[in-house]
Amino acid sequence: MKTLYLIRHAKSSWENISLSDFERPLNKRGERDAPLMGKILKEKIKPPEVIYSSPALRAITTAHIIADGLEFDISKINENEKIYDSAISDILRIINSTDDKYQRIMIFGHNPTFTMLSNYLSDKSIDNMPTCGFVQIDFNLNKWNDIEGNTGRLILFEYPKKYLK
Repeated sequence: MKTLYLIRHAKSSWENISLSDFERPLNKRGERDAPLMGKILKEKIKPPEVIYSSPALRAITTAHIIADGLEFDISKINENEKIYDSAISDILRIINSTDDKYQRIMIFGHNPTFTMLSNYLSDKSIDNMPTCGFVQIDFNLNKWNDIEGNTGRLILFEYPKKYLK
């Protein structure tokens, strides 16, 4: 069995218009939501064995915060340029090329690709993966390379607003 965790970056700031999209940091809500999701996920999931992240500041910052909450060594996060401004096929290539010795991988990235990827891979459809949203998709497969459309089951769909009242 293979397990894929997808996490959209936490809410980012548009305050400094001189920054490129790639350089945008988290805003106050993002700084609140990422540690919250780290705590929630620590209770709900088995830790990932591999983490891939977009190198965009808002994504890698979210990855560091949540990985820390999961007690994952942040120095082992794999930044991958192909996750930023990606298509489903780009993320699928990363998933398919993961070493089969790993059972659980986590990827931090962006919408709309992450919502579309979740819907493409799993048996259930979500309307939108909100900022700092998380999905767990399980695959009854032994090889990452066998993962393709409609081969997974959506197990969890979590996001900060479910927990903030």
